[in-house]
Amino acid sequence: MQKLTLGHSPDPDDAFMFYSLAENLIDQQGYEFEHILQDIQTLNERATRGELDITAISIHAYAYVSEQYALLPSGASMGDGYGPMLVAKQQISKKDIFDKKIAIPGEMTSAFLALQLWLGQSKENLNYIVVPFDEIFNAVNSAQADVGLIIHEGQLTYENEGLICCADLGVWWGEENDGLPLPLGGNVIHRRIARAERKRISDLLTKSIQYSLDHRTEAVKHALQYARDMGIELADEFVGMYVNHWTLDYGEKGRETIKRFLGRAHEAGLIPHRQELEFVA
Repeated sequence: MQKLTLGHSPDPDDAFMFYSLAENLIDQQGYEFEHILQDIQTLNERATRGELDITAISIHAYAYVSEQYALLPSGASMGDGYGPMLVAKQQISKKDIFDKKIAIPGEMTSAFLALQLWLGQSKENLNYIVVPFDEIFNAVNSAQADVGLIIHEGQLTYENEGLICCADLGVWWGEENDGLPLPLGGNVIHRRIARAERKRISDLLTKSIQYSLDHRTEAVKHALQYARDMGIELADEFVGMYVNHWTLDYGEKGRETIKRFLGRAHEAGLIPHRQELEFVA
């Protein structure tokens, strides 16, 4: 068995995707996967150091790791008409948000890059604090921050915390970009792995996602252990938001929206260089 490190978030959507690998339900073709569950900001940082063989990362982070990693054609998280949200105790307008302290889940997250694009400001001009994504509600409710930039299942549970949505960045992106989804996350594989082997691993990971979609009930039950404050129906809704046809393959529109997202970020001076996307063929 060849052992490979596989990094992903401890969240229902990622757990759903890798259900069959975690439970050894499909032929793993001679590979043994060490599942490393860490928050997305930590995985982004580890990717900059090239530590993991395969990992989930933010699309924003790909701009900093593309020399070490290639994008896998499956595993995308797309905000198709929805996405990261800005929430607060009371309605705050876009022009006023600029002057507020914002709790964000990480500087390398796609949510933070989308926020900078939406506001038309670089991080140097924003008043923000970095908070683990599952502590953002508390940061707002305890007045550590005026506004929270929420990701993951918080998009479905923020009202339970007495908060309201001031802006949905996925909605904004779609309105600005011909209805394209907001690219949030993807899976990458390290270039130290031989090209032919990358393709075999890529096909295996796609098979894992398809298995979960084909065995949805069992896969959602498995994912439920990572669903904070969600019952099975809400967890199933969340999984459906981020594991769908985009996840099986980006397709032309998925590739186009990544090019636009990172291209606009480069033009705005938010990332260092224009990206040439390389997917495992």
